[in-house]
Amino acid sequence: MLEELKTAEKVVGIKQLRKALDAGNVKKVFIADDADPNLTDPVAERCRQQSVAVVSVPTMKQLGAACSISVGAAVAAIL
Repeated sequence: MLEELKTAEKVVGIKQLRKALDAGNVKKVFIADDADPNLTDPVAERCRQQSVAVVSVPTMKQLGAACSISVGAAVAAIL
């Protein structure tokens, strides 16, 4: 499932994801299980409210790698 992030149009990070959610452009959200829940829980709740699919990823490192970045990522989304 993470393979989608390599080629899809995407955003990475909480701020960018919030902007995309505000614009209504998000198709699917990926949230790292080891990310700070104080940051990710509000995002997950917003996704539920907007009926956006949420996929759990075991680690921020794995999510960052799937997004082709060299650092971990708490959240990412396919637009």
